[in-house]
Amino acid sequence: MEINAQLARQHRADLRTRATAHRLAAAVRPATELRTRVGWTLVGLGLRLATAPRPTVALAR
Repeated sequence: MEINAQLARQHRADLRTRATAHRLAAAVRPATELRTRVGWTLVGLGLRLATAPRPTVALAR
């Protein structure tokens, strides 16, 4: 078999492998987006709790 034909076949196989890996990675992406959204929601909640106005104590004179 000619060397160019062998190289073309190997290149084609490599591209198929990369495409499969990309498809699998794309299928996982929504879970990452959900994790990011939940994380930022928790950060926002923590900031609201940390900056909540505290009741002031009235000092009697």
